[in-house]
Amino acid sequence: MALKNPAQINQMRPAGKFVAGVLSSLRDVAREGMTLKQLDSHAHQMIDAAGAHSVYLGYHPSFGAMPYPGVLCTSVNDAALHGLPSDYVLVDGDVLSIDFAAQVQGWVADSALTFQVGTQSPEVTALIETTERALAAGIAAARPGARMGDISSAIGTVGRAGGYGINADFGGHGVGRTMHEDPHVPNLGRPGTGLKLKAGLVIAIEPWFMAGGDGYTIDDDGWTIRTADGSLAAHAEHTVAITPDGPLVLTARD
Repeated sequence: MALKNPAQINQMRPAGKFVAGVLSSLRDVAREGMTLKQLDSHAHQMIDAAGAHSVYLGYHPSFGAMPYPGVLCTSVNDAALHGLPSDYVLVDGDVLSIDFAAQVQGWVADSALTFQVGTQSPEVTALIETTERALAAGIAAARPGARMGDISSAIGTVGRAGGYGINADFGGHGVGRTMHEDPHVPNLGRPGTGLKLKAGLVIAIEPWFMAGGDGYTIDDDGWTIRTADGSLAAHAEHTVAITPDGPLVLTARD
């Protein structure tokens, strides 16, 4: 587990700003009638224009049935994570989660957001807002001297209070020169337990909640994770540096 010094954290800011800008742009352009591949192409063009590097394209971990074919994870409705860009055409009311990571000047940032296309429904709004509140709670717990379980408990407490399904198999992770570094950041846990947090640790905190139960399935592509009961899902993520003064969100979109 590599800690970053203040200069290195400062060097990660351009990556965070870029990732935030791409996600904001995608949210602005996503609309009914657009395909997931068109969104992926939009992000790819922004990557090329900035001289950045995709850390998704061609990525092939052990669980993937093939190297990843795009620069975005685009998960729709019951797809919670790692949805492949495809020819699927967005329709009114779709719940779209976009996960995006990129490398800029040798450093990686990773972030995700979920929104509803077209007509907004109260149920989806509540799911998304709860996921975002859980992310904020997890970030607030990311302070020197705290424990990893404090982050996990903060996330899980918000999700369970909302009545949502949570699974800790996939969660956050360390971020630095590569997309996935130690440690793992679960979305469920007990306060006061786990790794002691230190200044210089940079992690992606990423709650994902399901409107039904805790179970999930993985498509034959080896990538797309879906809710086992077909319920809707939402995902939110920021790359966060733990500093002596508290958490610093490197991928803030405001």
